[in-house]
Amino acid sequence: MKETRLHEWHVRAGAKMAPFAGYDMPISYPMGSVEEHLCTRRSVGLFDIDHMGQIEVKGAGAADFVSKMVTVRVLDMKDGDARYSLFLTEQGTVLDDLFVYKIPGSFWLVVNASNREKDLNWLNEHKPSNVEITDKSPETYMIAVQGPKAIELLDSLSDKPVSALARFTSGNANILGVPCLVGRTGYTGEDGVELFFPDKDAERLWTGLINEGEKLGIEVKAIGLGARDSLRFEAGMPLYGHELSEELSPLEVGFKWAMDMDKDFVGKAAVLRFADIGAKRKLVGLSVQGGVPREGYEVQDASGRKLGVVVAGMFCPTAKLFAANAIIDSAAGKTGDSLKVIIRGRPASATIIKRPFYVPAYKR
Repeated sequence: MKETRLHEWHVRAGAKMAPFAGYDMPISYPMGSVEEHLCTRRSVGLFDIDHMGQIEVKGAGAADFVSKMVTVRVLDMKDGDARYSLFLTEQGTVLDDLFVYKIPGSFWLVVNASNREKDLNWLNEHKPSNVEITDKSPETYMIAVQGPKAIELLDSLSDKPVSALARFTSGNANILGVPCLVGRTGYTGEDGVELFFPDKDAERLWTGLINEGEKLGIEVKAIGLGARDSLRFEAGMPLYGHELSEELSPLEVGFKWAMDMDKDFVGKAAVLRFADIGAKRKLVGLSVQGGVPREGYEVQDASGRKLGVVVAGMFCPTAKLFAANAIIDSAAGKTGDSLKVIIRGRPASATIIKRPFYVPAYKR
């Protein structure tokens, strides 16, 4: 079991720790996941996400190579641009989802923790001789600073105004004296950033953000993976292995927008074939009454016919409802239709509702 550099800090803070993607990670702190969720929505949450992978791609052929490997357009990216994308298999299913950053001299790919080795192997299998791929994860630390007061906090502690960075861009700044690549990105539905900086500075920056926030009168709290999951879930963001996987086409889960079909990429031919056939499944949101919907629970129509399964489900603290994301038959229903989720052998009433359950700040 791996540990991040902040592991001892989390333990001292009373965090409930559990294995995640090969790391011993904080799931929640004594204040509890619901309050952590709400704190991020009202002020600032800090997330230790050093388990994520960072891969640098450079060389004469880097732009063409990255363009081939990801679904988003990258050849027009300027230094500082950041774009969400997918890696697809040759069969047109999702190998991983990621962020692509264009930084001076290279591309910076931020991948999911559980897929880091798989993604590296896959990239190296396709790599031409004029491209260099380096796993920067061991020496790079990653912290997310998220919430409506996150930018106010960072502007007060940075040598450059973080607020000058547009959403889905990046830039360099010294925050509390620590040199950071600042990505105006996140996974909570709130404004904020993701910071990349030298591993050795992890506790210095983490504790500094909390302490300086207190001095400024800004509530800044450490947030565990439990609240990180409910925040992303409410905001309609996927978690790999749930809403995205090697078993699912992007077209089945509404991710056509993450693919630029005017360019070539690995898996495009399979996606086009799938589009011709038509999706037999779809991703829907459900409001559920009478229990907590969990991954793997069966979804039925009123007559008891199986329509699909829940891929993620939980209580949404901001939306104040029990909700699920489910993969069901594409012709099974529309918004407002009544279905059932089988919870511990008993049917619970469910209604198809519009996703996301919480509108992200950058979409308002």
